[in-house]
Amino acid sequence: MADVWLTASLWVGLALIGGLIAGWTGVSISLIEILVGVAGGNFLGLTPTPWVDFLAGFGAILLTFLAGAEVDPIVLRSKFKESVTIGLLAFFFPFLGAFAYAYYAAGWTLPQAEIAGIALSTTSVAVVYAVMVETGLNETEIGKLILAACFINDLGTVVALGILFANFNQWMWLFLFVLAIALVFLPRLTRKFFDLYGNRIAQLEVKYLFLLLFFLGGLAARANSEAVLPAYLIGLSVAGFFMQHRDLLYRLRAMAFAVFTPFYFLKAGLYVSLPAVISGAGLITVLLLVKMVTKFVGVWPTTRLFKFDPREGMYTTLLMSTGLTFGTISALFGLTHNIINKEQYTLLVTVVVLSAVVPTIIAQAFFKPQLAAKPAVDRIASHLKEKLAEEE
Repeated sequence: MADVWLTASLWVGLALIGGLIAGWTGVSISLIEILVGVAGGNFLGLTPTPWVDFLAGFGAILLTFLAGAEVDPIVLRSKFKESVTIGLLAFFFPFLGAFAYAYYAAGWTLPQAEIAGIALSTTSVAVVYAVMVETGLNETEIGKLILAACFINDLGTVVALGILFANFNQWMWLFLFVLAIALVFLPRLTRKFFDLYGNRIAQLEVKYLFLLLFFLGGLAARANSEAVLPAYLIGLSVAGFFMQHRDLLYRLRAMAFAVFTPFYFLKAGLYVSLPAVISGAGLITVLLLVKMVTKFVGVWPTTRLFKFDPREGMYTTLLMSTGLTFGTISALFGLTHNIINKEQYTLLVTVVVLSAVVPTIIAQAFFKPQLAAKPAVDRIASHLKEKLAEEE
C-alpha cells in the first residue's frame, strides 16, 4: 500500500512542478505537464498504473465534457456557418494529406494510411479548452467559435473512424440509441434535477453529471468505442443550462484541473519515447509538417473569407492544428486492432503530442488575441471589491 501512496506522490509532485514552471514561464499548464510527462517517462521510469489510467481517462472525459458545456449555443447558432466550415476543412485537408503521404510516400498499407490520416486530422479539444480557460478566451466570441469548430473537426474524426473501422454490433446500436435519447431529454432533465437538488452540501448535481458521464462512457466502451466520445455531445446538450449556472461550471472546472487533468496530460507525455523520436525524427518531422501545413491550407483562407482579424485568424489556425485526445485514441485503436505496428504507433503518437505543443506555443507567444477591456460596470464593481478588501 505504501508503494501506491509513494507513486501517487511522484505523479502529484510532477504535476506541482509543471504548475510552477507554467507560472514562471507563462506557457500553458497543459503543455508543460505533457513535457514533464516526457521527462518522467524517459528519465524517471514513470509508467501508468490502473488507477492512473482511470484518473487520466476521466480527466479526458471531464475536460471534453466541459469544453462542450462552454460552447455558447447562441454563438454556435449565429456563427454556425463559420464553425462548421472551419471544422470540416480542418478535418478533410489533414486527413487527405496525411493519408496520401503515408500511403504513397511512406509505403504504409491502405488501412495503416487511413489510421494515419484519422490520427493526424484531429484537433485537441482538451488542449484548446485548457488554453481558452487559462487565457480567459473561453468567455469571448472568438474562443467559443474555436471550441465549436473543434467539435465539428473531431466529429468528422469520429465519423471517419466509425465508417472505416467500427464494428456495428448490438452494443454499438444500443449505445447510439441511448445517446440519442439522452441528448433529447438531458437539457430539461438536468434543469429539473438542479432545481430540486442543486446547491446542497452533498453536491448531488455533480454526482448526477458524473453518473451520466460514467454510464454513457461505459456503453461506448462496450461498443468498442471510447468513453470520451459521448462526453462532448453531453456537454454541448447542457451548454444552455451552464450558461445560467456558471458557479457549477467553475466547481467542475476546479475539480478537473486540480485532480484529473494533470494525470491525463502527464500520461500523454509518457507515450513519447526519446530514442524512438531520435531514430524516427525525419518521418516525425515530415508528418508534423504535413499536419500543420494542411491545417493551414484548410483553415487560414477560410478565416480570411469570413473576415477574421488577421491575428485572430492565425491564432484560430494554429489552435485548430493541435491534436491529442482523439489523435492518441485513433492511433491506439489502430494498434489494439493490429492495423498498425508499435513503431508506427510510436511515430503517430509522437507527432500527435508534438502537434499539441508546437502550434500552441507559437499561437500563445505571437498571436494571442487581446481580451476586450471590461465594461465600466465591471470595472467599478472590481474597484469597490478591492477597496472593501483593503478596509478589512
